[in-house]
Amino acid sequence: MRLSRYFIPTLRDNPKEAEIVSHRYMLRAGMVQQTSAGIYAWLPLGLKVMNKIADIVREEQDAMGANEVLMPTIQSADLWKESGRYDDYGAEMLRIQDRGERDMLFGPTNEEMITDIFRTHVGSYKQLPMNLYHIQWKFRDEIRPRFGVMRGREFLMKDGYSFDLTHEDAVIAYQKIFLSYMRTFARMGIKAIPMRADTGPIGGDLSHEFIILADTGESEVFADKKWMEMDTTAPDLSYDDIDGLSEYFKELTNIYAATDEMHKEENAQGVDIVTARGIEVGHIFNFGTKYSDPMKATVQTNDGKQIPVHMGSYGIGVSRLVGGIIEASHDENGIIWPEEIAPFHVGLMNLRFRDDACTKACDDAYAKLQEAGVEVLYDDRDEGAGSKFKNMDLIGLPWQLAIGPKGLEAGTVEFKNRKTGEKMEVSLESALEKIVD
Repeated sequence: MRLSRYFIPTLRDNPKEAEIVSHRYMLRAGMVQQTSAGIYAWLPLGLKVMNKIADIVREEQDAMGANEVLMPTIQSADLWKESGRYDDYGAEMLRIQDRGERDMLFGPTNEEMITDIFRTHVGSYKQLPMNLYHIQWKFRDEIRPRFGVMRGREFLMKDGYSFDLTHEDAVIAYQKIFLSYMRTFARMGIKAIPMRADTGPIGGDLSHEFIILADTGESEVFADKKWMEMDTTAPDLSYDDIDGLSEYFKELTNIYAATDEMHKEENAQGVDIVTARGIEVGHIFNFGTKYSDPMKATVQTNDGKQIPVHMGSYGIGVSRLVGGIIEASHDENGIIWPEEIAPFHVGLMNLRFRDDACTKACDDAYAKLQEAGVEVLYDDRDEGAGSKFKNMDLIGLPWQLAIGPKGLEAGTVEFKNRKTGEKMEVSLESALEKIVD
């Protein structure tokens, strides 16, 4: 993509309304525009990153054997009244009426709707286990939306739901999700720490939050020092290996990690605890028959009995992750994107727009990178070199390739690793080989 044709309204100065790093950089890099309190329009650069995150989430859910669906954002209040949550959820749920004066709501979550879908179509234990998910916009009317997309009112979330015959089966489903989440976050280049958590209005007695550490994190967390040193990349483990899943789950959830509230209840004596700031990017729940009981979501067993299914729900904040990753990966110059979710793999800069040789070399490099399938953002604007370098650092692409007349005379270009800051003077051919490899 040529930058001269790309809609990316960058800002030089920090917006006054932005309180945290991710909000500042997302506005400055032209990723989003606020349309009202806690609600944002996603511009091309921001949308590209969010779609890459969603793709990783989708691929890992599919690999686990989950089925993707898409439920509507507007739900009937009758379902929520049936489950008993309509009055419990509070003012953060946006309640509306249609022209027939029927009570409706903009969904903050989908336990009721997915339970209704399940009970309509599933009647036998032979159809279990089942895991359904979707990636959908949610709305929660935060009393004080702040921190940009980190605590907005409208947000994109992956929410998944499991259905099992017994509690034991439901725990296995929970452990599969646990593993898939660790793989999902590892692919995004971030370390996620699972912490036992309160279930809140979702319900149930088994729950974990997935926290990424960042100096500007929203909450204080306490964790065994082991977490800071260990590689959390998920092992090469089959989802059919039930014993292996259980062992992996136990291995990670006995390493101490907790939020402030949990820390007060835990006995952490003898553990080398470190205090840090964290950002929640995922939350999983096992809540048994909390919804299947009142909503009569039952299946027939092999002996002819009708029993309520055991359920769990599993969320990942897709839009929230965009901000969370920036909070965890940035410097004073801008964003530092992990490679797999970067909007482009390399930023190509023409340092002398009006130099024919320089422009030809850049155009040739751009064509070769595109032909090799490399996502490249080509700064072909009539701007100064200093401005182009600052802009690329702000956007945070993993690699920068700068081509100028002096370097061309010497047979070299500047090749920079955004994460480490390392700069190399190499031949253009060598730089292109490194990028493609």
